[in-house]
Amino acid sequence: MTEPILKVEHLRVEFNTRRGVLVAIDDISFNVMPGEVFGIVGESGAGKSLTGQAIIGLLEPPGRIGAGRIFLNGQRIDQLPYSEMRRIRGKKIGMIFQDPLTSLNPLYTIGKQLIETILTHSDMSAQQARQHAITLLDEVGIPAAEKRISHYPHQFSGGMRQRVVIALALCVNPSLIIADEPTTALDVSIQAQIITLLKRLCTDYDTAIILITHDMGVIAEISDRVAVMYAGRLIEVGNVREIVKTPQHPYAQGLMDSIPSLHHQAEQLTQIDGSMPRLTEIPTGCAFHPRCPHSFDRCRHQRPDLMETKSTRVACWLNENGN
Repeated sequence: MTEPILKVEHLRVEFNTRRGVLVAIDDISFNVMPGEVFGIVGESGAGKSLTGQAIIGLLEPPGRIGAGRIFLNGQRIDQLPYSEMRRIRGKKIGMIFQDPLTSLNPLYTIGKQLIETILTHSDMSAQQARQHAITLLDEVGIPAAEKRISHYPHQFSGGMRQRVVIALALCVNPSLIIADEPTTALDVSIQAQIITLLKRLCTDYDTAIILITHDMGVIAEISDRVAVMYAGRLIEVGNVREIVKTPQHPYAQGLMDSIPSLHHQAEQLTQIDGSMPRLTEIPTGCAFHPRCPHSFDRCRHQRPDLMETKSTRVACWLNENGN
């Protein structure tokens, strides 16, 4: 059996505030295999981006990892000093952010930024690093890469900047890339190109990708497995086809039902009533029970853990007998 690239065990992320300790990520565990696209989906505030930031060691104070362990290729990384974690970022873990302008320095050419990253994490000479940077830009679909390597970020469109960020993430062939909403700010045609590019990276480099998004369409298109998050917890995990076609958790069902169908006309889209609870107002029991049309007394008082069903693992008392 192939060992996971990434193992997250009982991760807990906390924020110290004047009101006390607020728990943003509450006891989540998952593995990511080589060459796999692992999707994390949910509404804003579910904890998706915080999960990625915790893995890569970029939690902003007062956020901190309160419990749990994170392993990359068998090495525990959640307790590493900042200097060691900085060496791992870029070399072993790449990051693609939602807004490429936050990842690119507007004062430097994209070539300088790519070459600097390559030189930091490899033994290449400056000339070799420049040629490698041009090759990367060509691979991610930047036309006339040898000329455009001297251009600044503002001289690129949004889609092209995102391709540059992907090239940055690939500089030294990391084993894992965390892509946080990589297509959200792009139009539909450019989204499709970025999705195709990410899928090709998995095939060509055997790179594992954690894809963080609220877009079930993107998840269905590219992911192998998917984890649905709600209020800092994983509530359903399984093969993407099973969750898209036959979701077991009422929240996952609501997400899928809210997607317009090309085959059936409806006067009104289905919606999930209510909104994601604030960290200071997470209810007891199952956090989703105030919005759930199937909740009963046990849901209000006892929180379910992930349970095995015939197709996925689900944190819902309706599936207690594995149905």
